Amino acid sequence: MKQVLYNQLLEKKKYGKKSFAVLIDPDKVDVPAIDVLIKLALDAQVDYFFVGGSLVISTHVDACIQQIKAACNIPVVLFPGSPSQVSKYADALLYLSLISGRNPELLIGQHVVSAPLVKKSGLEIMPTGYMVIDGGAPTTVSYISNASPIPADKADIAMCTAMAGEMLGMKLIFMDAGSGAQKPITESMIAKVAQYIDVPLIVGGGIVDAEKAYLNCKAGADIVVVGNAIEKDAFLIKDIAAAVHSVHAHEMPRISKV
Repeated sequence: MKQVLYNQLLEKKKYGKKSFAVLIDPDKVDVPAIDVLIKLALDAQVDYFFVGGSLVISTHVDACIQQIKAACNIPVVLFPGSPSQVSKYADALLYLSLISGRNPELLIGQHVVSAPLVKKSGLEIMPTGYMVIDGGAPTTVSYISNASPIPADKADIAMCTAMAGEMLGMKLIFMDAGSGAQKPITESMIAKVAQYIDVPLIVGGGIVDAEKAYLNCKAGADIVVVGNAIEKDAFLIKDIAAAVHSVHAHEMPRISKV
């Protein structure tokens, strides 16, 4: 199984290089909007495009990805909400297992159904422990998953969940407060989780400005994902990218292990 992008992520983590991913929901963009995002992303040296959403009802996922691939070399990573959101035109797939919930369909059930399609796609598969964190308001991901999020003030639960995911073989941990979250994940929770895992840590949900992205990276996030805020103001891409890329590993706070 190829691991080109994943090896790049490991290399970046080794040297403390932080990454910024622009999340594109195919339901919320058209051709002109994607063109604008591509131009801004190229100018800002964005690291990745994540494509997908909890509820993709449009049929142009392939077209969206092909448009990106035709215009730039920024890697496209699928962030699927269901097995139907697989596109052979992407570079990699976050193969999500909802380790924060107790819904067997999202732990393994849908994976069994989608496995032949995913295998046939030829995509780079990145097993990802997906953790939904309470962002202060009901989100699409919490509704679709039919699972209670981890409470925002329970960093120990998040830490233990991430550790379990890593020990079960997950190659990435993704902490997500969900699109439109009123409250982003706290730096203290991010730091706690980052302290106890060795795999790359992705953080998303409720990040609305460059300062929050910067603080998340300082706390230990390896990749920051922003979608909803950019849908409202695409020009945030420049400031957020600059903030993320300005963080170095030696700046990250360390916490004592208990």
